[in-house]
Amino acid sequence: MDGSMDSAPELRAVILGVPISIINMQSALDIISSWVSQKQSRFITAVDVHGVMTAQSSPTHLQALRSADMVTPDGLPLVWVGRARGHREMGRVAGPDLIAAVCEQSAVRGWRNYFYGGAPHVVQELSLRLKQSYPGLIVVGVESPPFRPLTDAEKRETARRINESRADIVWVGLGCPKQERWISDMKPLIERAVLIAVGAAFDFHSGNISRAPRWMQRSGFEWLHRLCSEPRRLWRRYLVLAPSFVAMAVRESLISRGRPPSA
Repeated sequence: MDGSMDSAPELRAVILGVPISIINMQSALDIISSWVSQKQSRFITAVDVHGVMTAQSSPTHLQALRSADMVTPDGLPLVWVGRARGHREMGRVAGPDLIAAVCEQSAVRGWRNYFYGGAPHVVQELSLRLKQSYPGLIVVGVESPPFRPLTDAEKRETARRINESRADIVWVGLGCPKQERWISDMKPLIERAVLIAVGAAFDFHSGNISRAPRWMQRSGFEWLHRLCSEPRRLWRRYLVLAPSFVAMAVRESLISRGRPPSA
């Protein structure tokens, strides 16, 4: 195996106990390409502030993130913390952008994609729109699972379908922390596929939810657009968890530099 490709994801910025990969979109694509070409089973998840904060109260979720082969910095706050700690090459690798970039490469290289998660109309529309956007994209399966934990028999049957599809990449859009737990459970059963958890990306690419304008994505205000779009569901994430993350991350950075945090 190419050592540079294998070692790159092991460069991590540990933020509140969560190992965030020190990557940008191009380096992430290079690593994924290496794994796909060598038919390796790998676990990737795109993690934002919500994912990091969920790990603070869920040992199971924290362990799942620590077991991942790549944890991409989905939100700009994670990138800012990483860069403040000296990792200037770190860039945002958000779930929706990762789907677009990898599907573009898939259409050129013949990679086989499987989409797992979301409501039936969402995942079907997602597949249709991506194939329209990236002519030549190979989609070997779309699946909307039941809104409950799978039985052991259902897990084995799901793995059988994915394995028989000969998928190179399995996209998982179940939301945090369910998607990371699903991959942790299913990875031993799925052969030679890179499994990538991408949160709400299915909703964005299917048109089920509108994404913030590009300027808001680049400036760090995408959260405001999402909050205004779904206030009842997301208010706690952005008005409680996000400020808590900032305070905790600043404190952690000061302690790591040997400076006492202010009272």
